[in-house]
Amino acid sequence: MRRGRTVGARFPGWLAGRLGVRGPAPLTDEAGHRHATWLELFLDVIFVYALAAVVARLGTDPTPSLNAMLAVSGLFLVVQWAWMGQVYYDTRFHPDDLPHRLLVLVALVGAGAMTLGVDEVPESALLPVGYLIVRGVLLLLYVRARPTSPTARTVTSVYLIGFGLGWLIWLVSLAVPTTLRPVLWIVAMVVELATPWVGRRRLEQWPVDSRHLPERVGQFTIIVLGSALASLLFAVPDHPRPHMIINAGLAFVVPAAVWWVYTTFVTTGLAVTRLRAGQAYTYLHIPLGGGLLLLGWSLGETVRLVDAGATRLPLELRLVLAASVMVWTLCGLGLFALSTRPTRARLAVTGFGVASVGLVAATVRGPRLLLVLLAASVVAYAVLLNRRLAAVREEWDQQSDG
Repeated sequence: MRRGRTVGARFPGWLAGRLGVRGPAPLTDEAGHRHATWLELFLDVIFVYALAAVVARLGTDPTPSLNAMLAVSGLFLVVQWAWMGQVYYDTRFHPDDLPHRLLVLVALVGAGAMTLGVDEVPESALLPVGYLIVRGVLLLLYVRARPTSPTARTVTSVYLIGFGLGWLIWLVSLAVPTTLRPVLWIVAMVVELATPWVGRRRLEQWPVDSRHLPERVGQFTIIVLGSALASLLFAVPDHPRPHMIINAGLAFVVPAAVWWVYTTFVTTGLAVTRLRAGQAYTYLHIPLGGGLLLLGWSLGETVRLVDAGATRLPLELRLVLAASVMVWTLCGLGLFALSTRPTRARLAVTGFGVASVGLVAATVRGPRLLLVLLAASVVAYAVLLNRRLAAVREEWDQQSDG
């Protein structure tokens, strides 16, 4: 009996060694914490193109329909969720062997297929096939990591059941008429998004890396912000006149302020206080990232209308512009609330940001004046918020010293 127990106890470790999978990733490295690997950064490159393809669906029509906005938002969710699945695996497991690299390269092929299929959804099968490849690779990685420890078996069971069911629904969508495919995709995404919440108690048995996950999510956010800047830059003509340079500069102030606020939040360390299994933190970044993507598009369209000599901005464009900034502001409050309880001052800063942007979008129709007032509102919000973040950080330092 004792020998049986010994063999049974050694078997998972032996199998893990044969599979080439290591156990929990070290929380720190020689520099003090774990950084993203070269392979992870390589994966990000493909998703840069996927994001560009998503926002390109809106084209240059400054009056997008509600259906078009919903389609772009849904596609962004699919792209970010596909990327996020790999991040959650990497933050708990740290394999770097030949099979792992080959599997990730296959996932890159799937991400490329998703990028090519974004423009032809739902008629083209490239998007669902690409997603099936990306998710299928992730499921194989979890199967491969499952024997490494009892905790690994608990964690991987959650993902294999939930994501496996979602994968089957995506697979079935290939066999139904194109008009019904989006319905099944929505069902599959609901199942997958609910999986980490339903299994959160099991997932919290192995908390995510409190430094690696915010770093990776932050990198993706910067990628989204870069795509937003690209939308703005592409709207500037080849040989801009001086007034166009000024207007483009005013538009640039908005994403620059967003970058300033976000990086300040991350570098203060507020992002790592209560991650646990990471669901709330990463889920808040989904609407935040979508808002940034639409912010870049709407700013680009505003600059394009200025170049065309327009004297008024369409209501639809102003609504998208205001909504994107408001969503970013509210998501920022949510991220702050994950770290510490918001004070009245913090709530007042958020209220100022939402109210000022909404007032500008509702009352100002001229594109030049709107850019001036919008930039002023966002910069004022950024200054006030940065002061609050610095104050919170100072309070934490004083408490730790005490």
